[in-house]
Amino acid sequence: MKTNLLYNLATIIALFSILQPVASTHHKSNPADDRGIEPCSIENQTFQGGEEIVYKLYYNWNFVWMTAGEVTFRVKEVGNQYQFSVIGASYKSYDWFFPVNDRYDTYVDKETLLPSVSVKTIEEGDYRLYDKTILNQRAKKAEVLRGKTKDTAKQHYIDIDGCMHDMVSILYYTRNINFEDFKPGQRFPVKIFMDTKTYPLSVKYIGKEANKAVKGAGKYNTIAFSPEVVAGKVFKENAQMKVWATDDNNKIPVLIESPLSVGSVKAVLKSYRGLKYDLTAKVE
Repeated sequence: MKTNLLYNLATIIALFSILQPVASTHHKSNPADDRGIEPCSIENQTFQGGEEIVYKLYYNWNFVWMTAGEVTFRVKEVGNQYQFSVIGASYKSYDWFFPVNDRYDTYVDKETLLPSVSVKTIEEGDYRLYDKTILNQRAKKAEVLRGKTKDTAKQHYIDIDGCMHDMVSILYYTRNINFEDFKPGQRFPVKIFMDTKTYPLSVKYIGKEANKAVKGAGKYNTIAFSPEVVAGKVFKENAQMKVWATDDNNKIPVLIESPLSVGSVKAVLKSYRGLKYDLTAKVE
């Protein structure tokens, strides 16, 4: 089954990032949009080094829900950069179906939260991928080393838009956005660089939802969104992903649901530690 399952599930979690307009970076000056969002730089007021968030992943196939594995997000301070690590692995009980062991590392500038380097190593069933991308934000160039393994990877040089994010960095950028001025039903454009391509997508802001029940994690006051996804091998045409994130200063996703081309998935908050603020969105 060549669906790259955990890769897709990790992508689903990272696509929480697609909750705001990263703005059209074709504009030479990359101006802030009408909500005052600056796509090229944002001050981090939301997360800190030492933060760790774990999600349990469920896969529905033929009306049967299976606990597939976990994805862990970690933040580490490295000099004038943050290192974001995303580690996804299937449970041993799921390995008979589709064993997965994935890792993503993205390094971003502390002042802008723009990525400079991202590395991913994918092991899913018989599928293997090594991808190291160096983003030169000023020159609008990407240097990509990509192949089945690090030793066999080939180099590619790709033109990119300015102020470009990857699928991990955009998550942490977005958590620093103030959503109070967003109106339910409003759509926003976003762009991310992934797998040597730029993806222009959009997201619909749904609104606030109080007392959202999250299996095994309690109830939360949340903000809800529906990110557009890329139709193809992973997602069906017109697939509707839905994300619930805490309506507090942390803005961490607590529940993500989405149909896939085969079956559907859920990512559910399992644990967290090292948050910068108390999780006040949790309802006692």
